[in-house]
Amino acid sequence: MKVIELNKNALSSNDADAEILRGELKEKGIFLINLMSAAGSGKTTLISRTITDLREREPGLEIGVMEADIASDVDAAAIEALGAKSIQVHTGGCCHMDAVMTRESLEAFGAFEGSPRIIFLENVGNLICPAEFDTGAHLKVMILSLPEGDDKPLKYPLMFAESDALIITKMDAAPYFDFDIDAACRRAKALNPDIAVFPVSAKTRDGMQEWEAWLLEKAEAL
Repeated sequence: MKVIELNKNALSSNDADAEILRGELKEKGIFLINLMSAAGSGKTTLISRTITDLREREPGLEIGVMEADIASDVDAAAIEALGAKSIQVHTGGCCHMDAVMTRESLEAFGAFEGSPRIIFLENVGNLICPAEFDTGAHLKVMILSLPEGDDKPLKYPLMFAESDALIITKMDAAPYFDFDIDAACRRAKALNPDIAVFPVSAKTRDGMQEWEAWLLEKAEAL
């Protein structure tokens, strides 16, 4: 009986496409960040606060956001209200973005024409599929909110193993949730010793400065 490893072939092809895309973006000085999380973790709120803060630190910094979702344009509208460039990407029911989809979205966004410099890709909200597909981004950032619980590294190890940074959001709600931040950090580090961890509150701005400084450092290094 013949067995065809379709998943392996598809992933291999995607990885090659992603590497090519990453190199092209680097040549043009475009820094792409893939933001991944479960639905309701606060991705859009975090991006909105980050955009506002970065513009205060570096007036004139051009930032764009690609909002990937199965349907609706609510998140893209929220970003545009800040005056940032945004595009809504409907994935047609697909639970993740891959390199080809990201390239098509960047082309529709006009990114290869040289603006903006920093682009956030807000991936489809779930903790499984997005971790498996390289989008061509220079950074993979995973967002975990306090209400989700500190056991998520145990349940979704690939997401934490693949991410360059873990942002723990909604820290202002810490008194109301039984979330052991030390345990969450320890579990994430066991999967990925190099992962950077940033506990933040986009509402109070606590911890945001550390996350934003790290992000700008990575962008400048590129």
